[in-house]
Amino acid sequence: MKTLGIAALSFALPSVVAAQVTENVTDLNGVIRFITDILSVALPLIIAAAVVYFIYGIAKYVLAGDEGAKEAAKDKIVYGIIALFVMVSVWGLVNILVNSFGLDNTAPRGNTDPLNNLNLPR
Repeated sequence: MKTLGIAALSFALPSVVAAQVTENVTDLNGVIRFITDILSVALPLIIAAAVVYFIYGIAKYVLAGDEGAKEAAKDKIVYGIIALFVMVSVWGLVNILVNSFGLDNTAPRGNTDPLNNLNLPR
C-alpha cells in the first residue's frame, strides 16, 4: 500500500509543480503563492488518502481470518479515523478563525509588496 501511494504521488506532483513553475516566484510573495497553490491541490489528495486508508483498514478487518490480523486491521481503522479527525478539525479551526476575525482567506494576486509603498532607499 505504501508503494502504491508513493507511485501515485510521483505521477501526480510533477504535473502540479510543472503547472506552477511559469508563475513569478522571484520574490517572497511569489514563493508564498506557489506554496499556497501546491497545498490547495495537495490537501484534498491527503484527505482522500486518509479516507482510502480507513476503508482499506475496514476491508482488511472484514477479510481477516485470525485475531492477529483483526487487531492489525483495527489499528489501521483507528489511525485512519484519528488522521481524518485531526485534518478536518484543524481545517475547521482555521475557518472559524478566518470567519471570526473577518480575515481574507484568498491569496493576494499582483504586486502586493508592502515595501513598494515606502519611500526607503534601496
